[in-house]
Amino acid sequence: MDEKEEKAPRIKPIIEAADSLSLGISMVVAVLMGIGIGYLLRRWTEIGWLFWLGVAIGIAAAILNVYKAYSKQYKDYEELAKQPRYAIKKQLQEDEDDMDYGEKSY
Repeated sequence: MDEKEEKAPRIKPIIEAADSLSLGISMVVAVLMGIGIGYLLRRWTEIGWLFWLGVAIGIAAAILNVYKAYSKQYKDYEELAKQPRYAIKKQLQEDEDDMDYGEKSY
């Protein structure tokens, strides 16, 4: 039981890294699947514009994958920003309040 608990933290970063790296692969796969669906629809129905419909669906799926990855990363960023260790923005705002930016006489 202790061995499984020790292995879990080691595997989690690897899975998260693979998830981030797979974004490019998922974009290519989404477009290729859209092209394949469009090609099959064109062959079965002999309507030429169905190919372009499949391409558009594939591109839309790739954009959706990028949006989902962005949303996930932004959520992680927000969680990280809440931690006091990384609250640099708040410290900078407090430092700027202390500064005197009045007129200077030279």
